[in-house]
Amino acid sequence: MNEYKIILFLCNWGPHTALQSLQDTYDEKKNIPVEIKIVRIPCTGRISKALLLKAFEMGADGVALVGCKSGTCRYGRGTVTAEDNTRDTRDILELLGLGKDRMQQATFLPDEGDAFLKFINNFCDQIRSLCTSPVIPDKKIELEHVEKKSIEEIISTYDIYACQDCGKCTSACPLALIGKPFSPRTIAGSILKGDLESDAIINDVWSCLTCGICYDRCPSNVNFPEFIRDVRHLLKQNGKNGHENHGGFFHSLMRTMTSSKLETKRWHDIPEDIKIDHDSKTLFFGGCAPFFDIFFRKFLGVNTNKILIDSLRLLNFFDIQPAIFNDERCCGHDLLWSGDRDNFLKLAQLNANSINSLNIEEIITSCPECYRTLSHDYPGYGIKLNCKITYIHEFLENRISKEAVKFKKSNKRLTYQDACRLNWIDDQRDLPRKLIKRLKLAGFQELQNHGNTAICCGNCAWIGCDSYSKALQVKRLRQASDTGSNVMLTSCPKCQIHLSCAMEDPFIGDKLKIKLVDLISAIAGTIYRE
Repeated sequence: MNEYKIILFLCNWGPHTALQSLQDTYDEKKNIPVEIKIVRIPCTGRISKALLLKAFEMGADGVALVGCKSGTCRYGRGTVTAEDNTRDTRDILELLGLGKDRMQQATFLPDEGDAFLKFINNFCDQIRSLCTSPVIPDKKIELEHVEKKSIEEIISTYDIYACQDCGKCTSACPLALIGKPFSPRTIAGSILKGDLESDAIINDVWSCLTCGICYDRCPSNVNFPEFIRDVRHLLKQNGKNGHENHGGFFHSLMRTMTSSKLETKRWHDIPEDIKIDHDSKTLFFGGCAPFFDIFFRKFLGVNTNKILIDSLRLLNFFDIQPAIFNDERCCGHDLLWSGDRDNFLKLAQLNANSINSLNIEEIITSCPECYRTLSHDYPGYGIKLNCKITYIHEFLENRISKEAVKFKKSNKRLTYQDACRLNWIDDQRDLPRKLIKRLKLAGFQELQNHGNTAICCGNCAWIGCDSYSKALQVKRLRQASDTGSNVMLTSCPKCQIHLSCAMEDPFIGDKLKIKLVDLISAIAGTIYRE
């Protein structure tokens, strides 16, 4: 017999009084089902999307958010906030393949004890009909291989003793230049002294953007971003908590995807005019944009999924009908760079098993992080993909240079935000600029910092976001304004999210407003055949 785990987040006011009215009158028929685990809370509006998803990550088969009826909330908008969080979480669960019906919201007045009992009995029946969740809590999964690098091994791997303490890394670091007391060489020095408990390690190691400028400037060729990545992993292995933004929602999402029996449905909403061939030898790997759009839709209104749809349109334009696979999971980039290498490896192996079973010859992706992870990090950690990995810029430049295509004239003046994960990979930095030159624009001007001096959008792997990250974003948007452009092209969905976030500032947001468009969408919207 299956044992179900159903979590009831129960508001302390109306619905808890309804529960008490049931308990005050003993009646065996009115007992609460044994599957129900009640978490008493002050208001359903306090339960964020991250907390709701965390319950599923920890193995809940169903979650109900039970609060006060609209208009009776003691805190004003608690019920409205709970409705928004429930809607978003249900949509995320649908993409994950868990099914939105595992998450419900209900509201009750204090005298609605019988209605409360009817709801939880019906909800339990519903969850039983769905069977137990396929999500296996992280602690129950055991890896076959867990590489445990000691600090000495990390120092040796990245030749940290070669550091000349010259400070060129710090003098080029975007965070240091924006005023944050952050120094790569200080972190390196603390590691060399074995002082893993110093503030430079415990706090600052999570602030690094891993953007790569310091590596470019280092005369000793110390790969500081990858060094930081491995130190984060070491700290987590030793029980230190990392930093996770947005309540840890995205890290929880990625860890949930490591369950092998989960069958995701992230491609359920492709427009009908997009042509897909499941027997194609070319696979399009999309990334997590659909999840981002649901999470941020209320505040930022971003539509990063458009990048994926426009990518598919361009592939169709060049007579490629790619395969996609519904079981696509996160590539694991953010887990790897936030120090959770164990779960990264689980995700990587699941993706590799699925992709290799399709006999694919080439993967095309339009996400810089997916490209970097699939092409560089998977093989670096022994995860083999039996196919070529191509970033879509390379595919487009190759096809546009050979075929008879033109672009419609545009009255837009554009500038371009480099993507960190493309900027430090050979041949990828120049490709977007070759493509931009093909567009018929009213004007194009580079940002003050571009190419090998480009500034990160202020956050990486959903960690380390603070007021200095926000200052970086503001600096970047002001540089865009200084170019006189009315559109900022991007190549990474996260650049759009983070720069859009800075534009939400109620005091200076209007001065920073600029339209953000991915280069893929700019091409898809103007290309035509002669």
